[in-house]
Amino acid sequence: MNNSKLLLKRPLNRASTASVVAILVIAILGFADSAFLTIEHYRGVVPPCTTAGCDIVLTSVFSAIWGMPVALLGAVYYLLIALGAFIFLEAKHIGKAAESHHFSILKWTLLATILGLLMSLWFTYVQIFILGSYCLYCLGSALTSVLLFVFALNILIKNENI
Repeated sequence: MNNSKLLLKRPLNRASTASVVAILVIAILGFADSAFLTIEHYRGVVPPCTTAGCDIVLTSVFSAIWGMPVALLGAVYYLLIALGAFIFLEAKHIGKAAESHHFSILKWTLLATILGLLMSLWFTYVQIFILGSYCLYCLGSALTSVLLFVFALNILIKNENI
């Protein structure tokens, strides 16, 4: 618990450009996947899939929250992660990376990957243990969430925040 409090209080003071670029690219891939599923949802179409479970997963009660497709929430999440990484990289590119608010934006972007990881773990659990069916698009999204979390954790650890 003390580590969590320290993580929120300590400023982020460095991040490698390569790691942040990786986060940006992965977030864009996650956005493309989620946006595609969102579009297909509103078209009323189950996208082609090599597994027989996509239709079960994408039309289950777990595919929407309060009438909103989960894929839309994922698209917003990935877009926010990409935006946070982009703002940091752009500020670094124009020589303003030392300004604390840009590092603050990156820090909150990195911390947001925890939420993405938890949601992906939940939906993967639903696919495996509740529905007994798999959606490759959903598993791809889960993989991107895990990768985002791993890169974020790497940056945070290198900052000795944990």
